[in-house]
Amino acid sequence: MVTVLAVAVPPLGLLSACGVLWGVALSWVDVAVFAALYVACGLGITVGFHRLFTHRSFACNPAVRAVFAVLGCMAMQGPLTQWVTDHRKHHALSDRPGDPHSPHADHADTVLGAVRGFFHAHMGWLFTLKGMERGREYGRDLYDDRVIRTVDRLYLLWVALTFAVPFLVGYLVGGLDVGAGAQAAVWGGLVRIFAYQHATFSVNSICHMFGRRSYASRDESRNNWVVAALTFGEGWHNNHHAFPSSARHGLDRLQLDLSWWLIRGLERVGLVWDVRLPSDAMRERRRI
Repeated sequence: MVTVLAVAVPPLGLLSACGVLWGVALSWVDVAVFAALYVACGLGITVGFHRLFTHRSFACNPAVRAVFAVLGCMAMQGPLTQWVTDHRKHHALSDRPGDPHSPHADHADTVLGAVRGFFHAHMGWLFTLKGMERGREYGRDLYDDRVIRTVDRLYLLWVALTFAVPFLVGYLVGGLDVGAGAQAAVWGGLVRIFAYQHATFSVNSICHMFGRRSYASRDESRNNWVVAALTFGEGWHNNHHAFPSSARHGLDRLQLDLSWWLIRGLERVGLVWDVRLPSDAMRERRRI
């Protein structure tokens, strides 16, 4: 039910936005709220859910862990333990039978098979029980973490917060106008969630079908600069699959990776440590 709501509700934001914009100009408050929450919650996914909790690419104190966990939940891509265990299973079986969201495994090598595979990898897998890894096999460390379990139990609170924040900003800046608050909630809530969900989905679909390979890996992962720009570095997906534990995905020159910049900045001020990176020798051994 949580998955259905998370995927089906945000598209309503587009319809709502059309209604809001019918004869009404988009305000700078809406744009600012959209951008701020897109970045904050997006980094909750890329730095928190992905690089910290899934791959343990760096270490930090419980307070920083909790902040990233909450921000990731506010992106409305499902509870943290669910997201992480699904993703760890993906890496264990990448583009092979059992991979939750491969566009290649179990799909015919035809044009129709490619279309079906793309849709399955993009979002179709979310509606199949096969794609949901609910056991402890891939996430025992998270199930044993009291902070993470608490964040997960309060998931619906974080979902409410992701709509309450833009509403309150619009309401207060708009002079206590409920209409301004609702408009900000549409853009900073529904539309923003929809946009970032599909940016994330594109990593699973586009980045396993379209792009370039810089390093040898046992799957069909690709680097795609457009997806990287939309997901703060996650689109350097071939780099990531070659070196899953690396805190930095944009390993080569001119590969923009905002998530890495944040991790590096937090390391410099002492909030993050034990940052994992591949050595130059490791990279050269796997370079294609």
